[in-house]
Amino acid sequence: MPTFNNRVLMLTAGALLATSACGGNATVPSGVVSTPGASSVVPSDMTSILKKLSKDVEIGSTIDPKNGDSGPRAISLVHSTFGLKKGQLLVCNFEDSAGTPGKGTTIEVFDPKPNSKPRTFVQTNKIEGCVGNAATVANDVYGAGMASGIAAQFNQNGKLQYSYGSPIREPLDDADATCGLAYAPEDIYVSDAKTGGVTKLAKPPVSGGRATETQVISGFAVNKGSGWSALGPSGVQYNATRTGSLCNDTLYIVDGVDNTVVAVSTASSLKLKDEIVVEPGGKKFKCTHAKFTCATLVYSGSPLDAPVAQALLPNGNLIVANTKGGNTLVELTPTGKVLATKTIDTNKSADIFGLLAEGTDDNNTVLFYTDTRTNTLQELEQ
Repeated sequence: MPTFNNRVLMLTAGALLATSACGGNATVPSGVVSTPGASSVVPSDMTSILKKLSKDVEIGSTIDPKNGDSGPRAISLVHSTFGLKKGQLLVCNFEDSAGTPGKGTTIEVFDPKPNSKPRTFVQTNKIEGCVGNAATVANDVYGAGMASGIAAQFNQNGKLQYSYGSPIREPLDDADATCGLAYAPEDIYVSDAKTGGVTKLAKPPVSGGRATETQVISGFAVNKGSGWSALGPSGVQYNATRTGSLCNDTLYIVDGVDNTVVAVSTASSLKLKDEIVVEPGGKKFKCTHAKFTCATLVYSGSPLDAPVAQALLPNGNLIVANTKGGNTLVELTPTGKVLATKTIDTNKSADIFGLLAEGTDDNNTVLFYTDTRTNTLQELEQ
């Protein structure tokens, strides 16, 4: 397993996404500049990473040491040592100590190695029913609460900075990504299980301060479920590379109702309310400014089965986690080819709601996942 100090960091994971337009430390094609921050990856290849991941290692229990919160959900990666430490992992707890869905109020910090003990990063009702978390380049941490209906911003020491509500109603996922362009803002994307929308929290460049909230995507299907059964737009992932002063970025979103994976091109250009509208069925899209940004269908149907979590691999491919059909992982290329499937747990309950990939190439990629049945953070290794 890669050592803590030598890990090259790559974001994946799910319900809140911070973007400033591009970035990363992975190998990139000739002529493309890789910048620190979020994932900057090469175009997809046909190598299956899932087929290489044969060893399942327990990192540690996700139960909060102070209040007993459980039900681990999203995973995110710390990008730099500033309060938090570079390479650490953050995990949301969706349940309280009694196992009540939607009552968890904590985000845990882990070192990415076996026998790691959770440390409470933050505990607050602002993120009740915590489903998503994301650390920005400056180590601000955004937590999303399904029950609270809030995306909350904390500094690197866990102090609350801002709370974001309407148009956010019932967050389902969040994640982080940055392009690394000078003076570029770092934005947050929050998907919603009640409205079927995706809200962009746009922070002012340089000066920082409170972000503005705009629901830039609408129309994703939702099932109006509660607790673990809620489905809708989730698994938000951001992939970006930089060519000179230009950022080439794509936002990937899964919908567990329509069993689809959708790609939004030039996501950093999204600025207006309902700029992209998903039509019924989840396969067609209306785009206000299609010349600059629009959505396309990556994949739909089997073997996807009520997916929630998604991870972006260093080679540009995607791994999606089903919540039905035996907790199966599905590996896809960005062009929609299924490369492999892997069943993690044949248990009938939905157990996998968080994914995070890390590595620099096909030979050292690992995949972290949360298991709600065992309340553990796990790592699949080669």
